[in-house]
Amino acid sequence: MNTSPNEPSRRTLLSLATTAGLTAAIGTLPTFTASAAPARPAEAPLPAGASRQQLWWQAPGDEGSLIEQGLPIGNGRLGALASNDPGRELLMITDVTMWTGGLNDTLDNDGQFPYGRADFGSFTLLAKLTVDIPDHDLGAVSGYRRTLDLAQSLVTSSYVRSGVTYRREMYASHPDDVIVLHFTQSGGGRYTGSITLTGTHGENPTAAESFGATLANGLRYGAAVKARSNGGKVSVNGTRIDFSGCKELTVVVSAGTNYAPDAEKNYRNPSLDPEKLARTKVRDAAAESADALRRTHVADYRALYGQLDLSLGTSTADQRELDTWERLHARERDDVPDPELEAAYLQFGRYLTISGSRDSLPLNLQGVWLDGNDPDWMGDYHTDINIQMNYWMTDRAGLPQCFDAFTDYCLDQLPSWTKLTKDHFNDPRNRFRNSSGKIAGWTVAFSTNIHGGLGWWWHPTGNAWLCASLWEHYEFTQSRTHLAKIYPLLKGACEFWESRLLTTTLPGTSQEVLIADSDWSPEHGPQDAKGMTYAQELVWMLFGSFCVAAAELKRDSGYADTIASMRKRLYLPQVSPTSGWLEEWMSPDNLGETTHRHLSPLINLFPGDRIRPDGSTPKEIVDGATALLTARGMESFGWANAWRSLCWARLKDADKAYQLIVNNLRPSVDGSNGTAFNLFDIYEVEKGRGIFQAEANWGTPAAMLEMLLYSRPGHLELLPALPDAWAESGSVTGVGARGGFVVDLSWKDGKPTEARIRSVGGRTTTVAYGGTSRTVKLTPGQSVTLKDLAR
Repeated sequence: MNTSPNEPSRRTLLSLATTAGLTAAIGTLPTFTASAAPARPAEAPLPAGASRQQLWWQAPGDEGSLIEQGLPIGNGRLGALASNDPGRELLMITDVTMWTGGLNDTLDNDGQFPYGRADFGSFTLLAKLTVDIPDHDLGAVSGYRRTLDLAQSLVTSSYVRSGVTYRREMYASHPDDVIVLHFTQSGGGRYTGSITLTGTHGENPTAAESFGATLANGLRYGAAVKARSNGGKVSVNGTRIDFSGCKELTVVVSAGTNYAPDAEKNYRNPSLDPEKLARTKVRDAAAESADALRRTHVADYRALYGQLDLSLGTSTADQRELDTWERLHARERDDVPDPELEAAYLQFGRYLTISGSRDSLPLNLQGVWLDGNDPDWMGDYHTDINIQMNYWMTDRAGLPQCFDAFTDYCLDQLPSWTKLTKDHFNDPRNRFRNSSGKIAGWTVAFSTNIHGGLGWWWHPTGNAWLCASLWEHYEFTQSRTHLAKIYPLLKGACEFWESRLLTTTLPGTSQEVLIADSDWSPEHGPQDAKGMTYAQELVWMLFGSFCVAAAELKRDSGYADTIASMRKRLYLPQVSPTSGWLEEWMSPDNLGETTHRHLSPLINLFPGDRIRPDGSTPKEIVDGATALLTARGMESFGWANAWRSLCWARLKDADKAYQLIVNNLRPSVDGSNGTAFNLFDIYEVEKGRGIFQAEANWGTPAAMLEMLLYSRPGHLELLPALPDAWAESGSVTGVGARGGFVVDLSWKDGKPTEARIRSVGGRTTTVAYGGTSRTVKLTPGQSVTLKDLAR
């Protein structure tokens, strides 16, 4: 047995009484705040094989299409897309709290919350940084190459001009809370040019090194830049910074807003001056050497990134010679597996999570990356799949710390969500209002913003799905601290459903069951369906989670008994005698689109797992789910393909699960569904126009990991859906497992050769492969290594 580190510490909690009388544990979620000087570590060696975790291209990004060609960097709060053009480096800079709009707490005449950029609001750009080097135009250079080093979170570009090799490196540092650009050369070259920092909302900056402004909603924001050279000269000239004759140049940028995650303060910190704070951060960072800033950033990043490693096999020498964009095309053209590219795609998803989900707001529809002020669907938080899928990968991929932003967001919004539910859910204009006339607890609309507001239609079942995601994180970590934090959310959602469920008698029987009131199975079919599968399954999951939480925390035993009794009476879906599919509605007929993108009726196949192909679920239910999944098809948007892949992995169909991953790796051409030049997933909204919608970049890696390891509390299954493409040999270390375990797994010729099971809170689990299983008993911190698993 080996001892491992204890669970990572969690942030201190605050108690805040909500307007409905609940007490919610609110996370102290830092946004743009002062930070202590970070420790400056020594250089840490990279693991073997790190070079295979480099993506590279032979062309810079086009300024007109940075969302598909710019390389992303981020520190969890700040984000940027970089062009890496030799003569004009452009960074489009965001802060995840940079939002227009407001509370948006009234319904329109149709019973919807307004959903526009002025009322509901939108995620939007904060600043642009340009570094112009006029004599380094792309046409004047040769040997251009740019790289995204996933193992170190570094974007680099290099080229040759007049016999001199020029190199630049950039990253977004979490410890220093700045973006750093470092320009170097070898061979006696010099840099001469200018730096310009501008806003994106019509600001009129009067100084070169910083600006500050206020949006129409009262949100203050600001940005600052500082430049320093080795050799040469740096000077301020009006609204730009000039540099000339520089052997090296370091540019440091920071930016932020005065957003605060506190409903009582209207989500603002009135005492914070974002421009002043940004100036302080860039001054402090610029006082450090470029080497010290880089070492600090890499060490901090690798502490997270290094928690999982992955090999899916060896690619050919010919595949390795191709750049990333060429490899994507070759993978589609030749239909030959490229296991190192596929593993790098998974690691790219982890890179995006670390870059976009630390100590601030959670990942939205676009993460922390924009190339304009007006993202589709406002770049918001959709509650009927998107925010949930953004975090399906996190625990599985060894990044449990990055989940906290999701938890804290829900807690910070809870007071407002509770008040809006109380004030407006039973409004007669709301088509989904409770027939009982009762109201309690909280729920959400299909869209939520960062100001406590809601957008579009009410989404009654959204509370149960958010809770399902929060609960799954507990299953992975077994963290009582997390369980105590989410308990008010679980209880409030149960109170909402206690007031909403209806009693009905099943036709042709005397059996009384509980069904959900009128609702919409996202996002198709009738909008007045009672007892739809999506709601029934999620409420069943919610009630079960609450009862376990109440018992674990020794709270509300009487209320837990009430919820347990209601759970037993919930109607659960049947198989249609007409179609042979698991019913989506309480009807034998399909009332929606056969190939619809959403898999709402299969939500208890994945992410839930009431429906299991292991004999514990009636065969007719498993067959009905399989038939419905088959009917949905194998071609859809990236996020929908990822969900399909996860469901096929749960059904242990490796071929279909893998094919859907391959489908998502297809290069996007003229806006078609697929993967862009920079590996962002593209969603074709109409012929010839595609947009970046980020959840497939996290959902697809989640499916890949689910193919390697299935888990639920008390049970692990090794290689449940290993495809032939990865079967020859491979390994994964640090993959999270529900029940409170972390697994290192290696395989050869399609069979596991060794598995190391480490407890991070779990105590007993079975470990299965094929028809054999073993029982493992551990205490937190202990591990055991199992061999000869295929016997």
